[in-house]
Amino acid sequence: MYVLFEDAGKFLAGRILSEAESSLQVELDSGKRVKVKAAHALIRFEKPAPAELLQAGQQLAGDIDLDLAWEFASDDEFGFADLARDYFDPSQSPSATQQAAALLRLYEAPHYFRRAGKGRFKKAPTEILQQALAAIEKKKQVQAQIEDWAQALAQGSCPEPILEQLYRILFKPDKNSAEYKAVVLAAQTSQLAPLELLKRAGAISSAYQFHWRRFLFEHFPKGTDFPKLAAPQIKDELPVAAVQAFSIDDSLTTEIDDALSVQGLGSGEVTLGIHIAAPGLAVQPASAIDALGRARLSTVYMPGHKLTMLPDEVVQQYTLQAGRDCPAVSLYVTLDEATLEIKASRSQLECVPIAENLRHDQLDEVFTDAFFEATPSQSEPAWGAELRFLHRLAQSLKAGREVVRGKPENFSRPDYNFRLDNASGTEPTGAEQVSISVRRRGAPLDLIVAEAMILANKSWGLWLAEHGVPGIYRSQASMAPGVKVRMSTKALPHAGLGVPAYAWSTSPLRRYVDLVNQWQIIACIRHGRTAALAAPFKPKDTELFAIISAFDAAYTAYNGYQASIERYWTLRYLQQQGIGELVASAFKDQLVRADALPLVLSAVGAQGLPRGAQVRVRLGTVDEISLDVGSTVIERLDSPAQLQADGDEELEGSESELAAGPISIAVDVEDAQATDGPPTEAAN
Repeated sequence: MYVLFEDAGKFLAGRILSEAESSLQVELDSGKRVKVKAAHALIRFEKPAPAELLQAGQQLAGDIDLDLAWEFASDDEFGFADLARDYFDPSQSPSATQQAAALLRLYEAPHYFRRAGKGRFKKAPTEILQQALAAIEKKKQVQAQIEDWAQALAQGSCPEPILEQLYRILFKPDKNSAEYKAVVLAAQTSQLAPLELLKRAGAISSAYQFHWRRFLFEHFPKGTDFPKLAAPQIKDELPVAAVQAFSIDDSLTTEIDDALSVQGLGSGEVTLGIHIAAPGLAVQPASAIDALGRARLSTVYMPGHKLTMLPDEVVQQYTLQAGRDCPAVSLYVTLDEATLEIKASRSQLECVPIAENLRHDQLDEVFTDAFFEATPSQSEPAWGAELRFLHRLAQSLKAGREVVRGKPENFSRPDYNFRLDNASGTEPTGAEQVSISVRRRGAPLDLIVAEAMILANKSWGLWLAEHGVPGIYRSQASMAPGVKVRMSTKALPHAGLGVPAYAWSTSPLRRYVDLVNQWQIIACIRHGRTAALAAPFKPKDTELFAIISAFDAAYTAYNGYQASIERYWTLRYLQQQGIGELVASAFKDQLVRADALPLVLSAVGAQGLPRGAQVRVRLGTVDEISLDVGSTVIERLDSPAQLQADGDEELEGSESELAAGPISIAVDVEDAQATDGPPTEAAN
């Protein structure tokens, strides 16, 4: 005697060796003996053999018409043998093969028949069955669509629905979507990486647009346009400062946040004015314009283009434009002209006459180290006397910070300027001609602005703390390797800058945390010792922590994109200039850094070279999508005796260059089964 039984959702058959009241001892064809509960024994039979019964039953089950079986089935609960009798021949008992066929067919059709126990079933209501059949038909149609799309991709054509969902598929996919499954299936059948597959299918026609649209998809999914909002007017009656101030920025800068003034030269006591644009006097927390700033949190910079934090109409209302009396939050620092000792400081809300907007790219070659080392002449350029004093002050402030830091700041590596030949204000296409020029870090004009801003951010940070008013601070516990700069609401030391506290406050048109700090500073100026009660943000305000978290994430992402797109333009520069070889310095592991371009790349043959070793490398193929270019060391250009160890800033500075690594996408070709169902602190 044989028995067919169910075991963990599978149907097995074997010979009965013995039988007790509640169980059977059964021997399978493999020789294995198993104990089977009596309730799980569904069919007892003498012939055919167990293996033949399962094979014949499976074949016969495929011939059972489910619609017809559903019509034959009783409206009440029934057993599989009852259905076998009614379906095959009501006049006689069904054979073991017919019973097995009915059991297997019922078991595999839960949309027609739901299980009511071992071997027991109940047919689905008409409405439920129709819904289930419609869903099955829809699934078949979707699967057919997936296969059609996958075939088109493999043949080099990208269907429109996949093109529309391209960036979602690549970077934030819904793995149950038909578009995603089609890409996965096509990648498997064509044995191509998804990115390469989509490139060949024409989905990615421009490498630049690929990087740009990816960034917009991740950070500006609703687009980059601002709603039409009028810039609010400043209601305060502000006094006009008795100074002539000037700013120092690049020619492309439109958000002019800061300006400087110098009074009292030659008198023995000089007053330095640091004047910061004051949108905080008009833009109020929780206002419509504040919401725009808080949504973006920072201006996004890239070669030839930028996305401002605030609408241009708002920026132009408060920017420190030459020829205007501009509302400003001013810090006045009184110094001994000879010793540069700080004697006093005060903060004031006022309108500042902006006499001139000086431009780095026009004046860096005028105000050089040689200029500041030379004796003043009769033909001194405009602002020469003021800049001489400011440069001497900047050197003194920097030296004082370096004492606290315990070592000098390293400016051995240059900064780079990117210029595109696109018309001013137009969005780049990626095909523009690019020029890259070197700008030495720590150049005199840079140093003047950097030290003035550090002084302001330090002074206002400490001032907020003295008044018990919370601010947003940047701090660094030490300069030990791995100790990073952090943001918090406490006035803690910044070891990297060598200051006791540092609160970003000097770029309120470009950074949201600076605007927040400006609101707090304005409260201190207006209310003095009672400012803590009047400031928009109170101690332990959860809103401040939320702003810090959101800003940190956005600022990191924006700087990462800037690094990536600058790497793109550097690779374009290599191609446009026909550069096939570079002089580079060994960096770490197998990496080298180009000496005259902002480029870190992997080089075969660089393994084992000491850090700083100078080599010539031959470049390989440039991949503008992955932002990768390989190279091979072809010549060592220095001797070991010439090597000089790089400073700590060299190592830290590499992070932004390495941030633009190979593109990582979220398409996982292992999902096959799915088809079956930044700028430095001092510069700011």
